[in-house]
Amino acid sequence: MTTTAAASTATATAESVADACRWIEARVADGTDGAVVLADVAAAVGASPDSLRRAFVRVLGVTPRQYADTVRRERLRDELRTGSDVNGALFAAGYGSTSRLYESVHTHLGMTPASYRAGGAGATITWTITPSDLGPLLVAATERGLCFIRLGGDPTELEARLTDEFPAAILARDDVALGPIVDALLQRIAGDPAPADIPLDITGTAFQRRVWEALRHIPYGEVRTYGEIAEEIGSPRAVRAVGTACGANPVGLVIPCHRVVPKGGGVGNYGFGPERKRTLLQREGASVRGTDAGHEDDRAATLDLD
Repeated sequence: MTTTAAASTATATAESVADACRWIEARVADGTDGAVVLADVAAAVGASPDSLRRAFVRVLGVTPRQYADTVRRERLRDELRTGSDVNGALFAAGYGSTSRLYESVHTHLGMTPASYRAGGAGATITWTITPSDLGPLLVAATERGLCFIRLGGDPTELEARLTDEFPAAILARDDVALGPIVDALLQRIAGDPAPADIPLDITGTAFQRRVWEALRHIPYGEVRTYGEIAEEIGSPRAVRAVGTACGANPVGLVIPCHRVVPKGGGVGNYGFGPERKRTLLQREGASVRGTDAGHEDDRAATLDLD
């Protein structure tokens, strides 16, 4: 750790961002109350506040304060899911009062803490299934944005997956209301280089969000390896964890995990199937080593992500 004076002239790097993330996560784990102060985080990692903030936005797409808020909400969710009462959970997550939590609870949790603890009882999710040339497409959204996508398989099985994902929510089919989102997703499946933007309403761990944000910045027609994504988010040793985060992506196509491939060649595995992944990349004009022969060992490619 450097002194505050030295930190004021230091430049933040991706490694600084990773160190800052760990510092913030430790602070939240301790149940420390109050907002994360940028100057404190910068001093802890030996960087200037301004350069650290710019590095956070460049690497993760969020500010240190926004990252801290996400980590605190994840701690709250974990406490609620493990059976803690609401008051105990919010204090364990570093919320000094119920008013501080409820000021933004609708925006961040999508429901009250008590409702979230009950498995999302009362939340309404609209869904539809539509045909595509890559198989049936299931689309589900809350009033705030897209929350779940599945592509391919039997429509009945797709509906069952949705129910399993949101067992306590109110599920309402509405083919008309979701028409604009469906059209935008079909554009993506067709390989449209400029599809309409789609609002999202998804949750994930702090690490998953870092990975997903990096995926959204992969340019159309390009690919990245799992190792390159790990490097980009400041966690070069977390190659397998990057693969796991890709697999946990609830809104494939919009967060383009199909653009991440193994270092050794081939397309690797994919939640919607490797053949669909290969087709999506071909339609985007992306060049992937080892796909022309069409016989790469996808299991090996998945195990050897880097």
